[in-house]
Amino acid sequence: MIRLVALGSCGSLPSVRHVPSSFAVKYGATYLFDCCEGCQRQMMKYGANYGQLEAVFLSHLHADHFLGVFGLVQTLGMIGRRSELLITGPVGTKKMMDAVFSLKELAPPFPLVFKDVRDGVVLEERLFSVRAFPVRHGCKALGYALEEGEKTRFDEAKAKAKGLRGPMFTEIQEKGKLAIGGKTVRLEDITYKQDGKKIVYSGDTAPCAELLAAAKNADLLIHDACFTEADGAQAKERLLSTAKEAAECAKKAGAKKLLLTHASNRYEDRSPLLKEAKAVFRETLMAEEGLEVLV
Repeated sequence: MIRLVALGSCGSLPSVRHVPSSFAVKYGATYLFDCCEGCQRQMMKYGANYGQLEAVFLSHLHADHFLGVFGLVQTLGMIGRRSELLITGPVGTKKMMDAVFSLKELAPPFPLVFKDVRDGVVLEERLFSVRAFPVRHGCKALGYALEEGEKTRFDEAKAKAKGLRGPMFTEIQEKGKLAIGGKTVRLEDITYKQDGKKIVYSGDTAPCAELLAAAKNADLLIHDACFTEADGAQAKERLLSTAKEAAECAKKAGAKKLLLTHASNRYEDRSPLLKEAKAVFRETLMAEEGLEVLV
């Protein structure tokens, strides 16, 4: 099970209740998608375990999406971290981060690895990979897709009919076949393939073909929804999305669930955003700090 925690859910201007959009994924280790100011405090507050952080995936270089990196790195150094930390982002990320962390006062006691990204796989783990893709914003910007590999599942009825019991399930996975009752039972005879889970994060973006393609059949699509349709002119001007446009993307992509984020703080009451999206795509949630989604 993949655990997603909303650390921040608003646009660039924070408020008393909300901080800029940022998400932690807990899957073995911890992985960050964007890094709001005070990110380490948000992680402490909502149980996202910053001590197990493996990578930070920045969507773009507008300040509200990366300012938290500097305080987070300082905190990690103070608690004794020595293992490297990967930080990815669009072209320009490495140059900026190298410049900041070259300052003696900010240099951490552990290695930082900065990676400029245009598209493609940026991280390969045993259970999943993270892939970047370009999106449409007012600067170089990325979305990210966290994707599990295809899984092999036992067909319990077939396996039992073939005589498999107890430790035989482990043995046949290791050997690929077993002799049971004088007959050879092959692994492929009693299993089926199941698609892995997929979580897609849009970052800040106007509707675009790249995001729609990446979100195809996603289990969870986290989508920019800065404005309602009533303020759609501002969404177009700033190359952001309305809640309706986010819902239309989820529907067209065949996503299972939509999580709206990056809401403008002009909406003290966010219910109009949620209502607008639900009218198009029923399985919609509104991100709030501390919200957990299991995928």
